[in-house]
Amino acid sequence: QVQLVESGGGLVQPGGSLTLSCVVSGTIFSAHAMGWHRQAPGMQRELVASITNRGSTNYADAVKGRFTISRDNAKNTLYLLMNSLKPGDTAVYYCNAGQLDSNMAYIAGNYWGQGTQVTVSS
Repeated sequence: QVQLVESGGGLVQPGGSLTLSCVVSGTIFSAHAMGWHRQAPGMQRELVASITNRGSTNYADAVKGRFTISRDNAKNTLYLLMNSLKPGDTAVYYCNAGQLDSNMAYIAGNYWGQGTQVTVSS
């Protein structure tokens, strides 16, 4: 059974930092392209950042320059370092185990974590 378990969310002041982690089990982690998504109340889930099997990264414009996605295949773990956090970053953050499309870009798969809440507020 594939499981993705996120951790690291919490309450942080504007301008602060958080690092999210996602531990993956039940599948070959290194075979997956991975993504972090987020969903704010009343909004659709959106892709924040993705990383291919080989470590190529891509970011949403809203987080470019502030967030860094990385992976440790030896630990079956995906990370999201979030700096200079803004109130608009408040959301539930989900990791996803996906795959690559014909253009070698990440596309979301069927495996999701339960989410971790990030709240940015003073």
